[in-house]
Amino acid sequence: MSEPGDNLRRLTGLYSTMARIRAFEETALEAHKAGEIPGPLHVSIGQEAVAAGICVNLRIDDRITSNHRGHGHAIAKGADPKRMMAELYGRANGYCRGKGGSMHIADFSVGMLGANGVVAGGIPIAVGAAQGLKMQKSDAIATCMFGDGAINRGPFLEGLNWAVLYKLPVLFVCEDNGVAAFTRSENVTAGPGVVDRARALGVKAITVDGNNVMSVDDAAQSAVAAVRRGDGPHLLHVRTYRITGHTSTDAAAWRPAEEVQEARSRDPIARLGAVLCERGVPATDLGKMLDEAKAEMTAARKDANAAAWPEARVAYEDVQDTGAVAWSK
Repeated sequence: MSEPGDNLRRLTGLYSTMARIRAFEETALEAHKAGEIPGPLHVSIGQEAVAAGICVNLRIDDRITSNHRGHGHAIAKGADPKRMMAELYGRANGYCRGKGGSMHIADFSVGMLGANGVVAGGIPIAVGAAQGLKMQKSDAIATCMFGDGAINRGPFLEGLNWAVLYKLPVLFVCEDNGVAAFTRSENVTAGPGVVDRARALGVKAITVDGNNVMSVDDAAQSAVAAVRRGDGPHLLHVRTYRITGHTSTDAAAWRPAEEVQEARSRDPIARLGAVLCERGVPATDLGKMLDEAKAEMTAARKDANAAAWPEARVAYEDVQDTGAVAWSK
């Protein structure tokens, strides 16, 4: 019996997921450039293998928390790209009814507890979700996705410490693209880094090539199984690279062109495509998947453009109660 990482159908599915994430974000960038989407976007182009490789190992009742760069996590977990795109456009049929935008997409129906604009903000939420699952005696787990910048924030220490103390079913995933916004992580991170910090607290941790979706899949499969059977929290340090700038308005001119070009040579979609071709999948089939992903997201863009704006009267719904509000026409 072949292992999941070697299963051709599984690999094809991973390719499709990465293609859909890439297509969504490229389409969103095009829409932003055209003036259709208000506000900047934080995209994860180049990092698709992390979302795909982690989430393929999760059940629908497993919870995840994301960060400000969470489109890929949401799609890989099963969120609807049409509602996601509508949210980016600020439309009423978006996940947050147009109020949250790119950094606050959530879909509880698939276990996506939400993206988060606060660095490290998703860590305590995931730990709390994990504690709730343990109290319910569920075998579902929580997975927390955060960037390398988050390990220098207080919630990282607090979250891992609490998870170890109560042996909680949570998988921590550090999506390390080597830069926190515009700052090189190595310039602001003391010591040997996230793996050693996690191990110092008693969390089992390993480093994985985040641009190789098969490596991410294999590592996640093992870690998820361990967390689910009650072995306590685990951490995956996943090294990857963000091809685009910090936001849709950042040309990333501060990075050497040679560095970006070298990173493009390790593109996770192209790398898996080469493996699939070696294993007998026709290049035309891969091209068809890319075309289908683009068509899906182009349709989502068209629908979002045509969707209704939120009505002013709902502005104070879903937020803290501040008393009765009188609206005038």
